[in-house]
Amino acid sequence: MDMNSLSPTMPTSPLSMINQVKFEDEPDLKDLFITVDDPESHVTTLETFVTYRVATQTSRGEFDSSEFEVRRRYQDFLWLKGRLEEAHPTLIVPPLPEKFVVKGVVERFNDSFIETRRRALSTFLTRVADHPTLTFSADFKVFLTAPDGELSAHKKQGPGLLSKVGRTVRAAALALRGVRGRPEEFEAMSGFIEAFSQKMGLLDKVSQRICKEEREYVDEMKELGPTHALWAELEDDLADTLGGVASCLDRCCQATERRLRGLAEALLPVLHEYVLYGEMLTGVMKRRDHIQAELESKVEALTYKKADTELLREEVGKLEDKLECANTALRADWERWRQSMRLDLTSAFAASAERNVRYYEQCLATWESFLATQSDLYAKEPPEDKP
Repeated sequence: MDMNSLSPTMPTSPLSMINQVKFEDEPDLKDLFITVDDPESHVTTLETFVTYRVATQTSRGEFDSSEFEVRRRYQDFLWLKGRLEEAHPTLIVPPLPEKFVVKGVVERFNDSFIETRRRALSTFLTRVADHPTLTFSADFKVFLTAPDGELSAHKKQGPGLLSKVGRTVRAAALALRGVRGRPEEFEAMSGFIEAFSQKMGLLDKVSQRICKEEREYVDEMKELGPTHALWAELEDDLADTLGGVASCLDRCCQATERRLRGLAEALLPVLHEYVLYGEMLTGVMKRRDHIQAELESKVEALTYKKADTELLREEVGKLEDKLECANTALRADWERWRQSMRLDLTSAFAASAERNVRYYEQCLATWESFLATQSDLYAKEPPEDKP
């Protein structure tokens, strides 16, 4: 990007520059907009769950209307993800937030958890809508438009339990067999995924720990300001100074809380989403390897088997086509995902850096103002009162 082409009035902060590149390189051609909001808790004799309103606006001709509004629960999102993976085994389907949380760490249905999950579910649908292939999935359309009863009926149309068990057993057998000659490009992908997952997992853990320590720091600071205020009531000579310190601590505490909210709402969700992406990528690579392993198994059987060779040759031909399609899909989606990943992480870190700069500037200005006030008071004191 030519930096001289920037508008004189355009903000030149790191985050705004990143967004400008995104807007100029990717013209807004979206024709599908989805929001997830209005969570509602439901209590029955068997279970307690939360539903979310999914509102869709679109100009696509394949939809019967331009606006739809349905309610969906987490299990419905999970069904959609599974159907997308089944139909497109080597495309990178966006991850969903985990179904369960660790007991004692967070309440499953408190407001904070529900809001965090709502944001994650909204991100999932937005990423599916922006995907060049997944966005045209028939199951995705049904998810967005079908009334609750129709969705339940549609979910029952999938493969039966025995079919799923059979596929699982075959996949486990092929996984044990492994692949003999994975192409170099996919070997490099596998190595990247392993290293990426490790690094993102470490970043996520450290960031969570920092967030926890920040909360404890804020709680301590909330007690420190009032302590100085009470002290000021007992010391007439130090009342102005102690009151100023209490005021500074209060303002710094508020700034720290804003910084903490930014960390919890903007940076942590992005890091954790890409931890989940690491798991998704591992699954995609396994599904790709299963196809190759099945092909190698059929080729080996054809080599040693004398009967039914025509049938085996036909199966080998189909598997060769299937593997080529899987490889082509993964190559294309891999580059698209890496570009999106770089932009997401760069934007998140740049935004975090800007918040940190603003935070320290606010705290510095607060204490500098206090020092200036104290200097003026000191200058006005009679000479005999000065130490």
